[in-house]
Amino acid sequence: MSTSTQNPKNEFNLAIVGAGPRGTSTVERLAHLANNLERTANRINITVFDPYRPGSGHVWSPKQSEHFLMNTPASFPTVAPERTSDEPGLSFRQFVALHGDGRRLSEEHARMLSQVEAGTYPSRALYGEYLEHVYDSSVALLAAHESFSVEHLAAEVIGVRPLGNGYQLDYRTAQGEGEAAQKTFDAVVLALGHQSAELNPWQKQLQEAAQQADATYLPPNVPADLDYSLFAESQPALIRGLGLNFFDGMAELTLGRGGLFRETGKEPGHRLEYIASGREPELVVASRRGTPYWGKPVVEQFIPEEISLRYFDVPELIGQLAEARATNPAATLVFSRHIWPKLHRDILFAYYSTWAESCGAPEGFSAEEFIEQLDELLTAEHREGSQVWLGELRKFIAQIPECEWLDVPKLAKPFDEVGFGSDAEYQQAVRDYLVDNARHSVGGLKDPLSCAIMTMNAGRMLIKELVVTGVIDEQSRIEEIQAHFEPLVEGLSSGPPLERIEQLLALSRAGLVSFIGPEPEFGFDEVSQMFTASSPWVDSEVYTARTMCEAMMPSNRVLQNDTQLIRQLLKDHVARAHTWRNEEGESLPGSGFDVVGEPYRLVNNEGLAHRGIFVLGVQLSSAQWGTAIAAQAGNMKNPAAQTLHDAANVVNEVARLAGLQGKEALSAAQD
Repeated sequence: MSTSTQNPKNEFNLAIVGAGPRGTSTVERLAHLANNLERTANRINITVFDPYRPGSGHVWSPKQSEHFLMNTPASFPTVAPERTSDEPGLSFRQFVALHGDGRRLSEEHARMLSQVEAGTYPSRALYGEYLEHVYDSSVALLAAHESFSVEHLAAEVIGVRPLGNGYQLDYRTAQGEGEAAQKTFDAVVLALGHQSAELNPWQKQLQEAAQQADATYLPPNVPADLDYSLFAESQPALIRGLGLNFFDGMAELTLGRGGLFRETGKEPGHRLEYIASGREPELVVASRRGTPYWGKPVVEQFIPEEISLRYFDVPELIGQLAEARATNPAATLVFSRHIWPKLHRDILFAYYSTWAESCGAPEGFSAEEFIEQLDELLTAEHREGSQVWLGELRKFIAQIPECEWLDVPKLAKPFDEVGFGSDAEYQQAVRDYLVDNARHSVGGLKDPLSCAIMTMNAGRMLIKELVVTGVIDEQSRIEEIQAHFEPLVEGLSSGPPLERIEQLLALSRAGLVSFIGPEPEFGFDEVSQMFTASSPWVDSEVYTARTMCEAMMPSNRVLQNDTQLIRQLLKDHVARAHTWRNEEGESLPGSGFDVVGEPYRLVNNEGLAHRGIFVLGVQLSSAQWGTAIAAQAGNMKNPAAQTLHDAANVVNEVARLAGLQGKEALSAAQD
């Protein structure tokens, strides 16, 4: 067993726990460091722990169903900066352009790769091939360098404990039984990704009731881990959740059972019809808002270059904050006062300016005159946080008969407080909503609503940056951004590709998908031994089924995670959950680990940061708003490239701790 105390001073042992996208980004940045170093007297020994194949890890296996799609276009995701010369990594779009960059692909994956274009949504299996290629290429470069060594242990880490100047890792191999093995390291990177979690009390009740009645309850899970054979043919199944997990399941239970979506050649919203195989279950589905996430606009980029922000000016906000802190060092930004009024202006400007340019200016105006008047109303001087401008703009729009008011907050709940007298009425209302979605999304950059939504998403990227820098009031972040703005922007910007909306419409018309209604109520009837579901806003019979599925990921709260490692970290006080105080002074638990600085160092129960334990990804949810599965390809300084920035920060600090200083240790973040 190698330990820090046994190694010579010039040996530095690094453990990377988790080899999915974030662990792979770390390995790639280490390879980039090695690529810029001559042989040195110092040596870094890297051990990667993951029971699954490194690169793709647990979630991104190339062996999973081809029906599971990413929800970002192929031009967006990457786990490495774009290759410019002999760097080990490359972006996914470069991987596509280079036809796999020399990686041996199956015939099916080679065919799929050849069909990927900038605006298409590739399968997660295909992205897994890319992840494995980046990992393998990076490991090959590290292995060839005399100052680095790297090995992968197919093992689950079940404990991390400080030991002297280093850290002891307890781990159990995939085949291992009995006592755990131990190794000691100088630094540890926790890149854990999604972890299993305890069910909430209501979910536990449903699970226990199902077990007693021999019914089937499927708790939150990664889509690829779900046992779809438990959905009986031609039988109803209740599904809670209409996000991305739902669409994966929908595809697997239809296409995966021999069904076929056939092109009709008709207009958007009617482009597909479903030819059933007869093996499908009947899906009875619901979400709190009563509708699925809005399908994405048909554009090639995640946020097209044509989308810009003219009122939400981050440098201006930071400058104003600096002035405020000159007299009040504790000053922060409040979302509802400093951010939303500006972003709201941008969203409305995008909507109405696109409307004037694409649909024709209203009577009495040229397009230029209308947009100029719009800008004057949006830039009118009012006191900070004032919403007077909104009333003035509403009056202006009301004077134009052919122009409707865009109620942005209402977009989050399209059926809010709307009652439906029958089930048939509600089914048609949802179909009309989805058809409307299809028509707007097809319009892309020429559609006013699509441009408004993409503008909101551009604002979200900047808000994420403000959260990372710590300038937003924490109570505002949790109670305004995460509780209210996040559901709005997620429901509109994080939805599936338009293809999924067309498929859902076809299944609804075929009678294989039924919608329950907003604010659904689920339960279990002990007499009939059935799950039940209904909506207080739809006057129809209660739906029943012997199968119920939670179409969502496990909860991302460290206090709710039930993995042996996270429990050990908290129990042994190696880590603690982040806490925050509300206006009443109450201390409330956050969702992620307590961390400090960049790179993010884990904080122990006494409030002290570990010198050598770094956290990446999902468990940073208290320090970052949203933890993306990938970075945006292109400029590494872009806020949407945060995951690359985090990995580079970790590697720079590892290089410093390992004694790689001065000119010989080129910054791993330089590109």
